[in-house]
Amino acid sequence: MANEEGQIPLLTPYKMGKFELSHRVVLAPLTRQRSYGNVPQPHAILYYSQRTTKGGLVIAEATGVSDTAQGYPETPGIWTKQQVEAWKPIVDAVHAKGGIFFCQIWHVGRVSNTGFQPNGQAPISCTDKELASQVRANGIDIARFTRPRRLKTEEIPLVVDDFRVAARNAIEAGFDGVEIHGAHGYLIDQFIKDGVNDRTDEYGGSLENRCRFALEIVDAVAKEIGPDKVGIRLSPFADYMQSGDSNPKALGLYMAESLNKYKILYCHMLEPRMKSVGEKIDCPHSLVPMRKAFKGTFISAGGYDMEDGNNAVAEDRTDLVAYGRLFLANPDLVKRFELNAPLNKYNRETFYIPDPVIGYTDYPFLETTV
Repeated sequence: MANEEGQIPLLTPYKMGKFELSHRVVLAPLTRQRSYGNVPQPHAILYYSQRTTKGGLVIAEATGVSDTAQGYPETPGIWTKQQVEAWKPIVDAVHAKGGIFFCQIWHVGRVSNTGFQPNGQAPISCTDKELASQVRANGIDIARFTRPRRLKTEEIPLVVDDFRVAARNAIEAGFDGVEIHGAHGYLIDQFIKDGVNDRTDEYGGSLENRCRFALEIVDAVAKEIGPDKVGIRLSPFADYMQSGDSNPKALGLYMAESLNKYKILYCHMLEPRMKSVGEKIDCPHSLVPMRKAFKGTFISAGGYDMEDGNNAVAEDRTDLVAYGRLFLANPDLVKRFELNAPLNKYNRETFYIPDPVIGYTDYPFLETTV
């Protein structure tokens, strides 16, 4: 689909705060589990630079804010000096190709077990309700979770501070900004959703109370590095990791409106049709009310193909579209969209293996396939 000038909507320029984007195709944050010992590795230099275009927005994989934040093998962190130093050449490679690079910072909360936690302690959460075992996204492995420890009210500011320090570390590593991971059933989402949060203090009960933790993190991070370098990812409609809400539309709207007072750069939301990982369903809801409510840049994600993305931009339902699996399998996705070229198929079985090449940097570019 092209507009009157014959331009492809996804490939039109966009000004995101102080960043001049040359197109609207974003590399979504994708967990890749190839950061051995929670330290980013040199093979990530090639992976991210392959997917970088001049003026393109790249969002790094979810990166732990502390030693209690982990819930998956070999995922990166940004709480130690070693991790910060390891990120620097990766960031440099993206910048060398003219890309804009944001680091997604997360805490998995109860989506963990004692094996990932310091001293084998229980994972922390807003609740002590245990997550049931489930099949991992690769469709093979079973993830088992330990009953979490409910955070005491006075401990919550310490976790907020972990996000603040992680954001500062990301800027030290050279990133252009951070995306706070408030989606997909992880710690922030656990607080936000009434299907999980059963607290009776000021962080539980009402919608305002449940969103307090998320907004305190936004406030702390924005004050630390500047709101013009801060985004957040939210999934009000999703039920990942048994984190559903009884009124997702009200939740999404409340968050979109509340974020305005912090003047952050962008809000990145998951489409209502993505109830579970990788599965699109017909859905009567839309992100348009949240898009209209939020005053900054709006990024949509969730099973978009090229046509969906073009339509969303052309109809002003979003500013930017984040692509995950398609970008993973097509490092030159932007060029393929431009030429309307066929796409490589992704191999789900290699998404989360620790191999530094297979399923990571070995997907072919156009010129090597013709």
